[in-house]
Amino acid sequence: MFVVATAGHVDHGKSTLVRALTGMEPDRWAEERRRGMTIDLGFAWTTLPSGGTVAFVDVPGHERFVPNMLAGVGPVPAALIVVAADEGWMPQSAEHLAALDALGVAYGLLVVTRADLADPGPATARARAEIAATSLGAVPAVAVSGLTGAGLPELRAALDRLAAQLPAPTLDDPVRLWVDRSFTVRGSGTVVTGTLGAGRLRVGDELELAGADEPVRIRGLHSLGEARAEATAVSRVAVNLRGTPRDRLGRGDALLTPGRFHHTDLVDARLAGDPAADLPATLTLHVGSAAVPVRVRPLGPDTVRLRLARPLPLLVGDRALLRDPGRHHVSGGVRVLDVAPPPLVRRGAAAARAQVLAELDGRPDLAGELRRRRLIRSGALIRMGVPVQDLPVHAEPMRDGPARAEPVAGDWLADPAHWRRLGEQLTEEVARHAREHPLAPGMPVDALRQRLALPDRVLVEALVRPPLRIHAGRVGAASADALPEAVARAVQRVRAEYGDRPFRAPEADRLVDLGLGPREIGAAVRAGALLRLADNVVLLPDALDDAVRVLAGLPQPFTLSAARQALDTTRRVAVPLLELLDRRGATRRLPDDVRIVVT
Repeated sequence: MFVVATAGHVDHGKSTLVRALTGMEPDRWAEERRRGMTIDLGFAWTTLPSGGTVAFVDVPGHERFVPNMLAGVGPVPAALIVVAADEGWMPQSAEHLAALDALGVAYGLLVVTRADLADPGPATARARAEIAATSLGAVPAVAVSGLTGAGLPELRAALDRLAAQLPAPTLDDPVRLWVDRSFTVRGSGTVVTGTLGAGRLRVGDELELAGADEPVRIRGLHSLGEARAEATAVSRVAVNLRGTPRDRLGRGDALLTPGRFHHTDLVDARLAGDPAADLPATLTLHVGSAAVPVRVRPLGPDTVRLRLARPLPLLVGDRALLRDPGRHHVSGGVRVLDVAPPPLVRRGAAAARAQVLAELDGRPDLAGELRRRRLIRSGALIRMGVPVQDLPVHAEPMRDGPARAEPVAGDWLADPAHWRRLGEQLTEEVARHAREHPLAPGMPVDALRQRLALPDRVLVEALVRPPLRIHAGRVGAASADALPEAVARAVQRVRAEYGDRPFRAPEADRLVDLGLGPREIGAAVRAGALLRLADNVVLLPDALDDAVRVLAGLPQPFTLSAARQALDTTRRVAVPLLELLDRRGATRRLPDDVRIVVT
């Protein structure tokens, strides 16, 4: 199936054409049929000569119903532009074409109706010239008569050719189904309809209603009037939702794949149309089937910041249009550049932002987003429309391929240059803290997080590299080289005095004489320069390995007394030393209070 929307001036025969092609009545309301004028969206479908199916979204042509027209055109990939041979190009022809151009619609057909009433040549020439200057470019033209049926076979063949030109739908993309109708079916509950432009829907799927926290579940699916277990893009679908009240959603809402879209009320965008400086302060943004008032802030000559009256599920690269409803004027199309832009609070921030936006083209760019944002969670990028999955190596631009990303911690991604600078800054901050607090057991992780302006402490932990280490929530040096000079000298005196008696510990008064108080001992122990067995009981750091070698030479098992004599030490040292060896698994204490060396 492919989906095409009609476009054109009121009373140029759009609904008559759809009726003649499909045999179905696109005008759903009795008022429309009574007045002979389409007011709201209509839907019909038919089989083409190739066997494929085309579904039509028939839109109103009167200027009062342009918002309805835009709701139908927004999600549709192709357009059927209808011009009457007897009236030619008209004001709503121009506004509808401007809307298609603003939305970037690139596929379409020109159909000149009422060819039985006037020569279609002049109307065709004028319409093709107007269309050629837009995103549609040169389009095929077919002259028809809905009354006599002339030209309908040629139009069916042209629709087949148009269908063959359309790009293949992306079935694995997340679903964003813009709702264009919402109603209740007795016995079934709430039903919504829309054009499924990407992805797939299945009965039983859980979706997310844009702007709401609770999930919704698909109870049933219909497409082209038939119940289906699955619907794939591109197609017209009706979705029956389980347990969702009718008043919870309507035109302009969207059903989404959970967790895949960023709901935003602030976007930066590039404008194609009126200069940014000439735009009114308030306009209406049309995207998908939604129409939302926005406040406009010009940034550069063709870039604007839009503040939406309500959040919408937008992605980088989305196409939308701005319209001034008071003047019935399409101000221009916009392409979304950023769905999570930074605040503009300092003098000159708007001009600086405009320079950044001037380099963006609306295509998702992983390396560029990392460079601009420096640190961001991968899930946040995915919800912006920037793909990061299946990119397993490093977040760097590659010569022969796209950027690749690997989290630096958890699901955090980082710009490589910024990550290197953070590592250097962390080292500098720890060194500065050590100079200012020489006996402190390192710099607290949370203090480092604040100094580096990091959003998560796991990022601090990921930045720590040898010779730094994290111990007890603090980052400090892991070697004796980082000891204050006075403490280093005291440790050297301990080594000189006790080096030949490695299992003799200085008494408390001797430690004081050496200048080793509790804080100094703590610093030396953290640096690995001393080994603490108990309060005021310290040995040189290689004492444990030496003790194991000595004890292994004793008859096994051995007693505390035998160990004390072999080590030439006191009970004050031997008891905590053996207990430490037990905890480390070097020795094992047996039930009768003897030990063995574990080999």
